[in-house]
Amino acid sequence: MRKTLQSDARLSGVFKLNGELPVYRMGFGAMRLTGNGIWGEPKDKKECINVLKRALELGVNFIDTADSYGPEVSENIIAEALYPYPTDLIIATKGGLTRQGPDRWTPVGRAEYLIQCVEMSLRRLKTDRIDLYQMHRFDPKVPIEESLGALKEMQRQGKIRYIGLSNVTVAELEKAKRLVNVVSVQNMYNLVQRESEDVLHYCEKNQLGFIPWFPIASGDLARPGNVLDKIAKQKGITPAQIALAWLLKKSPAMLPIPGTSSTNHLEENTASASIELTNEEFNLLDGLS
Repeated sequence: MRKTLQSDARLSGVFKLNGELPVYRMGFGAMRLTGNGIWGEPKDKKECINVLKRALELGVNFIDTADSYGPEVSENIIAEALYPYPTDLIIATKGGLTRQGPDRWTPVGRAEYLIQCVEMSLRRLKTDRIDLYQMHRFDPKVPIEESLGALKEMQRQGKIRYIGLSNVTVAELEKAKRLVNVVSVQNMYNLVQRESEDVLHYCEKNQLGFIPWFPIASGDLARPGNVLDKIAKQKGITPAQIALAWLLKKSPAMLPIPGTSSTNHLEENTASASIELTNEEFNLLDGLS
């Protein structure tokens, strides 16, 4: 029997970006508010708008997007659905990846391009300042100093509040921190893929937020009879909910951003914040990597 859980992001606890800006740890990733291949308009735009509005009703106050989702589609839908924004809503976006078609991404880190990215995101999101602007991916053809110098200038002008990074190594993170004040990192991380374990530990040690993208991936672990499936059935919930609950218990710096274009899935994901894994369950899952 499926267990009824309370769907409330506020139950996930609070993390303070830069030690001062509070967000509830269970956020929402807006990448899926687009077409196939993260390209073009979504099949059901009305439902996507409903998802965003429902997210706020469920206590979500941290939404992550990027100019390359669509491209531009995700940011436009967020503004259409939620503007004017509640005062406590934090919208994070990213720049530095260009799109050539479905599932195709190419980094461009030139200063003039990133400045344009910031200006256009401000326009699409209908805001004067982006609370968290993340370098989506460093461009191997452009020095980090040039890319982050552009974001630092936008920050100096008051158009960016905080700077974050995405898809980085510890070495890149340390180098970036010598150039700008980094408050968060967004890397792939989930039960199955933990290549960024060292980055997570660095974030914990330095009070940076760690935003795991692709947070629900569970692979073979969720197959009938496997560990994740067994724990989920014992608790009367889904493997995806267990995967998210594990992330929240894994680290106080963890800020999961599960994404969906379905209100039902949104409510299911958000309900993960109310799940309490026992230490035995957590350790069993933690040892599966």
